[in-house]
Amino acid sequence: MRRYANLSGDSGVVAYRIGQDFIEVRFKDGGTYVYTHASAGPRHVEAMKELARAGKGLSTYISRHVGTAYAAKRP
Repeated sequence: MRRYANLSGDSGVVAYRIGQDFIEVRFKDGGTYVYTHASAGPRHVEAMKELARAGKGLSTYISRHVGTAYAAKRP
């Protein structure tokens, strides 16, 4: 996984991994969630990829637009 830049300084996201049709996001609490085109929709997953690469806004986007639409949760 790549370390999330956290340019805002207060994100709950610490790392991410991008695949062709998914993004995997690890949060400060240690939980890792996989969002796929099938679970969250291609538009949301592609937006999350852009935010992850930019290092800002990913946690807020997830809480506002995606919520629990993940395909898998890993401890």
